[in-house]
Amino acid sequence: MNKNATSTFSGGYGAEYRELVKLGTPVLVTQAGIITVNFADTMMVGAHSTEELAAAAFVNSLFVVATVMMIGFAAGMIPLVGALFGRGDTRGAGLTLKAGLQVNLCMAAVFTIVMGGLYFFLDCFGQPEELMPFVRPYFLTVLCSLIPVSLFNVFQQTANALNSTKMPMWIILSANALNIFGNWLLIYGHLGLPELGLLGAGLSTLAARVAGAVAIVAVYRRNKRYRPYIEAFRERVPLGSVRLKVWTTSYPVMIQNGVECALWTLGAIVCGWFGKLQLAAYQVVNTMAQLGFMIYISFGVATSIRVANFTGVDDFVSIRRSASAGLHITLLLATAASLFFYFGGSPLIGLFTPDADVVRIGHTLIIPLVLYQYGDAVQLTYANALRGTGDVKPLLWVAIVAYIVVGVPSMLLLGDVAGLKSVGVYYSFSAALFVASMLLWLSFRRAVNRLECQFASY
Repeated sequence: MNKNATSTFSGGYGAEYRELVKLGTPVLVTQAGIITVNFADTMMVGAHSTEELAAAAFVNSLFVVATVMMIGFAAGMIPLVGALFGRGDTRGAGLTLKAGLQVNLCMAAVFTIVMGGLYFFLDCFGQPEELMPFVRPYFLTVLCSLIPVSLFNVFQQTANALNSTKMPMWIILSANALNIFGNWLLIYGHLGLPELGLLGAGLSTLAARVAGAVAIVAVYRRNKRYRPYIEAFRERVPLGSVRLKVWTTSYPVMIQNGVECALWTLGAIVCGWFGKLQLAAYQVVNTMAQLGFMIYISFGVATSIRVANFTGVDDFVSIRRSASAGLHITLLLATAASLFFYFGGSPLIGLFTPDADVVRIGHTLIIPLVLYQYGDAVQLTYANALRGTGDVKPLLWVAIVAYIVVGVPSMLLLGDVAGLKSVGVYYSFSAALFVASMLLWLSFRRAVNRLECQFASY
């Protein structure tokens, strides 16, 4: 490589890789902490009983839709605040934070009401009857945590848009440590506390989520870095137009996240049709699958931040370069994740449960788990890059086509009709993710071209 080529690389993609790693690594550590808690929950509950493990799989699969939709709704803050941050508009960012918090808390209240109503229909999902005594109290406990989760999400995503990804990382890691310690106390009844099993895991999660929300608000109020934004936050000015902008940017992301997650929730329900062993194995492998997801979403968030910052200053060359650099990183990491699952997946399954039948079924899911890593990596990269441009409406039709038109029939055909059970469910994920990847790539290209044409017409 000659000197000119080396200089071009170091000043272009080389610099972009460094920025993405700088932003993405704290998000990755944060995601790793979340996955560690999920691993700990699954291992601790699975060691307590297989019935509780299956019950946790069912409840978590229902709540993951609401939780991920709320995360997606809060992620609408990134393109708005990120573009303002790129222009140096701290007052605008602070007012957007205030409007975003109001809108997000209203949405969290709606989700709490909807999920609360769902409680009365839990026996209509065709799950094994013996799981219901574990399902119901755990469901109610997780329900209580939705509003603190929403509050934390808004401040976290705003911090991310301000290129401050380390602060939420430390808070989440601390909350995770509290969660794991609470699990040890309440699942098994240590230090004289009652042995609550799955309910204890739910109470521990609730306590950790409340603590995280309180902590991030305290940091914003006390840390000098966020003082200009909090000063703007305290202003009493009409925010109707800002709230509308937050809603317009956020709801397509929320729906896209929800439709995608709904496919995985349907997967849990379909696996439950085949008995508690299939459902428990699905839960274990799904927990493992989050290892790959947490890596890709971390650098997807970093890509979204960079694209939003460059969109704020109309730097279209850098927008494209950021997306490409993010894709390079996630494809490399998808290869590493695939190798890890292929060679280390079976021993890892055994760590979650002592039930030999669950381990045997989980082993059959390794190959389809490996297969969908690349689709997941690509779709997360371009979904986040598209969010960064602020042109989020294509996320709606992409989600409908990929996850409903392709994903649902594939799952029912492979899992139920073809009799492949949980294996068929996992292969259907690959089909949906690869379709989503292609459509999101095309949508991102069109979005950037559209922005460039609008800029040229001014």
